[in-house]
Amino acid sequence: MWAGALSAAEPAATAAASVAPVDLAPFLRRDAYLQIKISPTGEYYAATVPLEDRTILVVIRRADKKPIAKIEDKEDTVVADFWWVNDHRVMAGMARKYGRNDVPSATGELVAIDADGSRSIWLTGPTDYSYALLHDTLRADPDNVLITVVPYGAQTETSLEKMNVYTGVRAPVSAAPVTNAVFTSDQRGHARFARGGGKDNLSKLYYRDAGNKPWRLINDESVSGVREIAMGFSPDGRIAYLQVEQARGPDVVMAMDTATGARTELLRDPVADPHALLEAVDGDTPVGALYVHGTSSTRFFDPAEPTAKYYRQLEKAFPGHTVLLTSATDDGRLLLFAVWSDRNPGDFYLYDTVAKKVDPVFSRRLWFDPDQRPPTRSVEIPARDGLMLHGYLTLPLSSPRDAGLPLVVLPHGGPFGEFDTPWFDDDAQLLAEAGYAVLRVNYRGSGNYGRAFMHAGAREWGGRMQQDLTDATRWVIAQKIADPARVCIYGASYGGYAALMGAATEPDLYRCAVGYVGVYDLEKLHRDVSKRGGGMGNWADAWIGPRDGLGAVSPTALADRIRAPVFLAAGGKDRQAPIEHTERMEKALKNAGVPVETLYYPYEGHGFYTEEHRREYYTRLLAFLSRHLGGATAK
Repeated sequence: MWAGALSAAEPAATAAASVAPVDLAPFLRRDAYLQIKISPTGEYYAATVPLEDRTILVVIRRADKKPIAKIEDKEDTVVADFWWVNDHRVMAGMARKYGRNDVPSATGELVAIDADGSRSIWLTGPTDYSYALLHDTLRADPDNVLITVVPYGAQTETSLEKMNVYTGVRAPVSAAPVTNAVFTSDQRGHARFARGGGKDNLSKLYYRDAGNKPWRLINDESVSGVREIAMGFSPDGRIAYLQVEQARGPDVVMAMDTATGARTELLRDPVADPHALLEAVDGDTPVGALYVHGTSSTRFFDPAEPTAKYYRQLEKAFPGHTVLLTSATDDGRLLLFAVWSDRNPGDFYLYDTVAKKVDPVFSRRLWFDPDQRPPTRSVEIPARDGLMLHGYLTLPLSSPRDAGLPLVVLPHGGPFGEFDTPWFDDDAQLLAEAGYAVLRVNYRGSGNYGRAFMHAGAREWGGRMQQDLTDATRWVIAQKIADPARVCIYGASYGGYAALMGAATEPDLYRCAVGYVGVYDLEKLHRDVSKRGGGMGNWADAWIGPRDGLGAVSPTALADRIRAPVFLAAGGKDRQAPIEHTERMEKALKNAGVPVETLYYPYEGHGFYTEEHRREYYTRLLAFLSRHLGGATAK
């Protein structure tokens, strides 16, 4: 059965010898900083810093860049977001995260500290019988903020409360007209939008005039067929900005006159949804949106608005980079902004708008030289049913020509709503350095390309979502970029599922498959998701499919169709893709006589944290790929 595969491996070994071993050290080092914001007076920075098993917040004195305070919790905790609540005090929202690939889950804990390290206090916590999220910093009130509060348990009523940032004392402000609500306030702190929904997982948007006037329903997804999301208000509170889904095509940004109800379309991209809201220097007023498609672009409601002019100046100074304002001083003189690209993981700069001077502040990964990193190109690929797919190709700098390369197809996780971007991607960069062409494709079900595109992936696990990956792989081969005899599919989480399904449904296309912290038994996945309650059973039916039919698209049930060697890796603390999925997949492959290698760490989660474990994983990964495709191993 395997004689052909063994004889075909000889060219791969020859190819591997021509590529220098990969130094894993730069890829294993943690970012120096993740996010940074300047204080209202400009005296301090607050920054999140990733450690091996947690992410902390540090306060840095701007004059000498010396850390002077920090907020830190136990292992598997992260500072999910943070805010300067007045000139000298910063607040952090905490979350739990089990593994590098896990999505942080807010714990509802808020903690605050003065910039000098004094008056630290946990403002909310588990003893409150509810979880809280910061809603508004109330810039005109240095002692208080507004928080969104949801009780623990079956109760999902959402309320708005005012909280003292020094004592945690709270007072009720408003109640939402819908469960699981998210509020949107105007610049005076009046909550005027509430968006939420029930167990049907359909969105409802309510609006009210300032002064706690009655709520009124302005969009019901069950009637309109689309979601509407409030983005913010004009400074005078009359114009509201909405992101509105369309039945076809990407979302649009609209202005709603709250006095008349009249709506005006402001921004519409032909391909992509708004990726991020762009705010004025005041940090409160929406002025535009960032779009990501092929490259990134910024668009503004009014090109003459001062913030828009700052963006254009900075974009001119950093060609080929995405520019995003992260924060500013209250006087508007100092702007802190981030820049990054496909070859640059990210840098932070301070722009003095009076002196017209830009100075570097911090770098996420100074050790990467962008000029020595391979670029990423965007591609458009027609699926077999005519749907246009958008993706990205990263090709090795070491290759003398962009043809006949070994190819690794790298489907993203999620799957729904997540999407690949052209920006610096660790796995794509590492694999390209090892000599591989790397394809990342936004199959149907991905976000960023409108409601219809995402919903086209519903109940298509192992179906059209998988066919999109197959079509994209064959397209790269047809372009002569990839060697058809040297193609592997590798992914994490849902990407791990797609990798094993690819090997099962296209046994002649993929030479090998790698599943990292993946899900492989969809009946188990459906059961586990449904047990979470709160409408998750309905979600599982709508997006994964009815449980009794999922065995037909579960890799654990299709192992006898797989002919390619497989490498599986998983962590015992993984709550998103429990290790049982990988253990069942391993057993099924062995029973089917498929060569399978495994790597288990009982105390890792959804993606490995520990540098030693990550080094072992990537060393094993590159060795596995080298044996079957060619390309470099690790040093």
